[in-house]
Amino acid sequence: MSSSIARYESFLINNVSTISTLESSLRSVTWFLPGRFKDAELASEALSASLNVMSLYHDTLLAKIVKSDPKYKPLIPTSLHTRYTRAWSDRNSRYKWAARALELLRFTELLIEMGLRRKVSAKNKWRAIILLEFIKACLRATLLRITRRPLLSPPIPERDFDPAALPPPSSNTSSPTLAPSSPSWSRPATPDHLRNNHVPLSPHPLLTAPRSDTSTEDYLLSKALTTSSVKESTALVRQLSSPIEWFSEILYISRPLVYASLLATNQNPRRPLMTMLAIELLSRNLRRSVPASAAVERAEYSRRDRDMLWYFARGSIWQEYTRPKIEAFADKTARAPILGLFSALVKDWMPLIDDYYYYTSP
Repeated sequence: MSSSIARYESFLINNVSTISTLESSLRSVTWFLPGRFKDAELASEALSASLNVMSLYHDTLLAKIVKSDPKYKPLIPTSLHTRYTRAWSDRNSRYKWAARALELLRFTELLIEMGLRRKVSAKNKWRAIILLEFIKACLRATLLRITRRPLLSPPIPERDFDPAALPPPSSNTSSPTLAPSSPSWSRPATPDHLRNNHVPLSPHPLLTAPRSDTSTEDYLLSKALTTSSVKESTALVRQLSSPIEWFSEILYISRPLVYASLLATNQNPRRPLMTMLAIELLSRNLRRSVPASAAVERAEYSRRDRDMLWYFARGSIWQEYTRPKIEAFADKTARAPILGLFSALVKDWMPLIDDYYYYTSP
């Protein structure tokens, strides 16, 4: 078993660019599978979930490769989100495994729901969904207790480097996780378009024009260090300091569990959605205001605000307002040369939003 894993990891290292391109191509195909044949949505989601899980494994492996070479320096600086989540993953093993488990559930929850819909009754399906949401809430609470800071989504580092720029594999090592350590690889060669060939070029008029004080100041400001650049990675997000801030974050974590529980037990189609919307708005109003220098936290709160647009695809708002408008637009554009393809794709996806909770779940 270990030798098979070692061979696969060696294959991944030697073909990382090809595998990354294949992942992206297959992920695009999953958008067009629903509606093509019987149980096409199940095949599409199974492919999507498999790709996401494999990408998570690949990202973990590639991060180990980058970390093992002290001479490797990316052309683009690491994002603040990646710095923060990687620092906590390296610092606390419980955070690392809780975050990975949460992402695995997020990747597979819709596939699980599709299987339950075909095998068990609706009542048992909702019981399983509530159990999944309870597990996710416990994992998020674990992350909150460890960091004592607002949760980021995703809670694990994202791939923010070009796989083609990775160091070449060493001939003495077949797998970075199973084989002993080896000398670090040499730094990749400078791309041809970035090399200085020492051939003088005629100066461009814009380059020879005198620079104003404003352009000089803008250039220097772009090179200046920010507070986030010099902060410790785990301190890029401030700790929750007051009971109100803690209560706001706990409310945000509990939304999906409350929503799923109400959908399973309440006959009124409006009450679950309105209850979750009220919890979301209360959490938003109670959360602390962040300064402009807190870039990571501001980005997370902006993402949460944008996610509120998903309410147009949930519950009574979807059934009574959004769906009729989208359906009318699709009917009008069904015969249009290009828009007709888009309308057919939309019509294939609309029944899935009606039938499955996790397509638009919080």
